[in-house]
Amino acid sequence: MQTNNHRIVDYDLVLDAKFGKEGTPERIRHEEEARAFYAAQILLQARKEAKVSQSELAQRVGTTKSYISKIENGVIEPGVGLFFRLITALGLRIDISNPISF
Repeated sequence: MQTNNHRIVDYDLVLDAKFGKEGTPERIRHEEEARAFYAAQILLQARKEAKVSQSELAQRVGTTKSYISKIENGVIEPGVGLFFRLITALGLRIDISNPISF
């Protein structure tokens, strides 16, 4: 790990050392877990800010409180359809853009 006065110079080296090189199965698994955790935290924070209980959110999107809890704890990732229903039920929106301009 390269550091300079406790500042990371090349974070890719840190990730390589901890989770393996980019593209390796271990690194891919950790990246997927990180994305699931991040999405779970966004949903959890949005639900709390909306002052909606897990039970109420589950009812709005057609699932169970237990399933919402598992999503918020990063245990499982919702499918795309449920994810969009969750986003809508919490008053959020997703902007999809194409970084390639013609």
